[in-house]
Amino acid sequence: MKILFVDDERDVEALFRQKFRKEIKSGELELSFAFSGDEALDLLGTENPPKFVYVFSDINMPGMSGLDLLEKIKGKFPQIKVSMISAYGDTENYNKAINSGAQGFFTKPVDFEKLRNEIKEISRA
Repeated sequence: MKILFVDDERDVEALFRQKFRKEIKSGELELSFAFSGDEALDLLGTENPPKFVYVFSDINMPGMSGLDLLEKIKGKFPQIKVSMISAYGDTENYNKAINSGAQGFFTKPVDFEKLRNEIKEISRA
């Protein structure tokens, strides 16, 4: 299963690769990373249809926000599941994300067990 993580903080790549190293090594997951909404859309647009099944995006990023990215992904690639993450677990961002079609909503620090379970659910669907 191919997953795209989107976050403007580049150090998240090492963290996510470490947390999912077993799944990566077994070939169960393939992780890609984008560091802006525009870069994410470019990656998603390289294949038609995109091979990505799941996008996990930060909400608060410079330029295009994660919520804007969510709307664009759902408009162009409705089959891709998207979850959002925010440092702030506020109701407004949660409601915007879910109402815009987000699969899930996470707060930082990431609950990797919850994320792992969500990924398993999506892979079974």
